[in-house]
Amino acid sequence: MKRLCLTAMLLLGAFALASHEARAHHGWAWTTGGNIELTGVIRKVDLGYPHGILMVAVNKEIWTVEVGQPWRNESAGLEQGDLKPGVEIRVIGQPAADVTEKRLKAVRFYLGKREFILYEER
Repeated sequence: MKRLCLTAMLLLGAFALASHEARAHHGWAWTTGGNIELTGVIRKVDLGYPHGILMVAVNKEIWTVEVGQPWRNESAGLEQGDLKPGVEIRVIGQPAADVTEKRLKAVRFYLGKREFILYEER
């Protein structure tokens, strides 16, 4: 019985640690907490789980832009093929606190005059 309780406690502890790490990575903790705006051209698109990733050329830099999970992108009105290489995008979102990272978590973005709201303003 003691062995079973110890095993259960170890498994619960490992699960709690793993879920904390996942929340820290996929949450907002790594951002500055303030929004900036970027305009660039999409170079690469991966709209899979846990969230979509765009590689966007902004001037002479490549930024990694995190968009929503597939269901969130769809709820915002995004359709298949809207995000593709060569498309100009204007993104408003929170940059990484580490300025060398060139990474942005999108709150909203624009394709031409079409607006896509992924998250309420934070």
